[in-house]
Amino acid sequence: MTSRESPDRVIADYRRRAERFAALRDRFDARSRRISWLRLALFVVAIALLVRAELSPQARGAFLAGGFALLATFVVVAAWHGRVKRRVRWYDTLARLNEEGPLRIARDWDRLPGAEFAPLGTGFAAAARDVAADPAVTGAGPDHPYALDLDLFGRASVFQLVGGPVGTAPGLATLADWLLAPAAPEEIRARQAAVADLAPRIELRDQLAALARLQTPSRPSDVEHFLSWAEGEPWLLQRPALVRATRALAAVNVALIAADVAGLTGPPYWLLSILAGLALSWALSGRVHGIFDRAFAREGAFRQYAALFRTLSETMFEAPMLREIQQALSSGGEPAHRRMRRLERIMELSDLRRSGMFYLPIHAVTLWDFHVLYALERWQVAHGRDARGWLRALGQAEALAAFATLAHDHPDWSFAEILDAEATPIFEARALGHPLIPSAIRVDNDVTVGPPGTVLLVTGSNMSGKSTLLRAIGTNAVLALAGAPVCAARLRMTPVRVWTAMRVQDSLSRGVSYFMAELQRLKQVVDAAREAAGPNGAVPVLYLLDEILHGTNTAERQIAAQRVIAYLVDRGAIGAVSTHDLALAEAPTLQGALRPVHFTETIRRADGHMAMSFDYKLREGVATSTNALALMEMVGLGLSDRS
Repeated sequence: MTSRESPDRVIADYRRRAERFAALRDRFDARSRRISWLRLALFVVAIALLVRAELSPQARGAFLAGGFALLATFVVVAAWHGRVKRRVRWYDTLARLNEEGPLRIARDWDRLPGAEFAPLGTGFAAAARDVAADPAVTGAGPDHPYALDLDLFGRASVFQLVGGPVGTAPGLATLADWLLAPAAPEEIRARQAAVADLAPRIELRDQLAALARLQTPSRPSDVEHFLSWAEGEPWLLQRPALVRATRALAAVNVALIAADVAGLTGPPYWLLSILAGLALSWALSGRVHGIFDRAFAREGAFRQYAALFRTLSETMFEAPMLREIQQALSSGGEPAHRRMRRLERIMELSDLRRSGMFYLPIHAVTLWDFHVLYALERWQVAHGRDARGWLRALGQAEALAAFATLAHDHPDWSFAEILDAEATPIFEARALGHPLIPSAIRVDNDVTVGPPGTVLLVTGSNMSGKSTLLRAIGTNAVLALAGAPVCAARLRMTPVRVWTAMRVQDSLSRGVSYFMAELQRLKQVVDAAREAAGPNGAVPVLYLLDEILHGTNTAERQIAAQRVIAYLVDRGAIGAVSTHDLALAEAPTLQGALRPVHFTETIRRADGHMAMSFDYKLREGVATSTNALALMEMVGLGLSDRS
């Protein structure tokens, strides 16, 4: 099957599934509407019978029995209706997920989710900070080695392509972590095996994505608040006297009220005990509700976690990494989904505090919050320190499923062959393309970067494809080092640290000119290469430099660029440099190191009009043409000296 036929088959399968789920959604939606009318009819008739019972003393018993029977039926039907509405939401979510499949393949960015995600750095805790923070100080900001230059996040980004099916905060944070930092070779191979195991399991991936998407939207910071509570020390359990006092007060309240109803007491002594309980509750409400807020921050986001854990635990996997995830979800001898379900029930009990009509009388009599807090802290002591492991496992599973969806959507892509760290640094690809370009218009090229002592010099005219080639190299390297499939027929590479200098920007707020910003970025790349060549033996650098130092005059630019490239070559870094400056290919200091390749264009003139086309095919040697003046003429700037 050719690379053009494969996406067509996948798209057709997505559309069939979307139509099937939409049909099921519509069927249950129609049933839901019928049940709504039934509920209304039951309620109206029940109320009519109860009213009639008051107006007809002779048949009061029969009317009361009928009215209460219909009310009981109404409750049963309401529960049934809730289940049907959940099925409507379930099938609607599945339909939407499958509708997004063709949009991903077509790279229809404006209709895909994921453009709004902005990570704040590598590591689970770092990603848990507020996503509205200034991107300049985040892990994916300007100082990151490659995130901005390679379009990792935002609209038309790698994350938007890969992360759409990911719905939980741990999944989003894990996927961002994996894209922002390379893994070790053995970890990459383990992820690749897990992704290959998940790729054909579209039903399982849909189920995980739907369960995650049905949650209340949450941020990684919500998860971190929950974990900080779960791993902390209990408050109420460390005060056994308070536990005994609240239990005693609740028992006294119930006993005194029962005695008063039975006529065994004179004055309403229960008012005194209730006032005592309310005074205690008022004094400690800030502490008690503060614990609830920490434990149940955005608790709606946790409602589906038990179902997600159960789905992962009950699936048979072949890949070792997926089995390790299952083991993490069964740590402690009891499956995580059962323990999380127990927490969900405690959450439901705590929800009473949001019902003003019932909360005050029930809490006044029973001191409800203290009993719920007691159950919550018993869960915290028994299971809280395992929760981070569960959520880490869930995040890994979601990230792997996202990569598996990428592999499923692009059957013509491949997994990179990751060589051991001791191997000579190399990046060698056959039919390499940019992952963010649709296959229908993408042009693939064979590319080799390395070994050390060489540099790939990419020349060509404007718009010919130089920058796209560098980004294709970098983006595929990032995907490969994360364990994801790559947009290539074959990719063979060693572990590297990717560093780019492409979209350098000046900064008025920091008083940094464009040229100074370029120098600062290049210093970061040079420092990384120096570290890799040092005695500590850091991972080698793969650098990608696009038109460096064009913020200064030509003579100085040529000298400075030669020095930078020569330094990187001497330090054993491998990389590619794009340039318009053809004189760079003749630099004496770089002879023997440069491996020149180029793109070209075709210019045609007909009927007084100029047309320019590009085939985006990489060729050996230095470019032999330029097109700046031709482009000026095409846009109406073909000005003569006398104009």
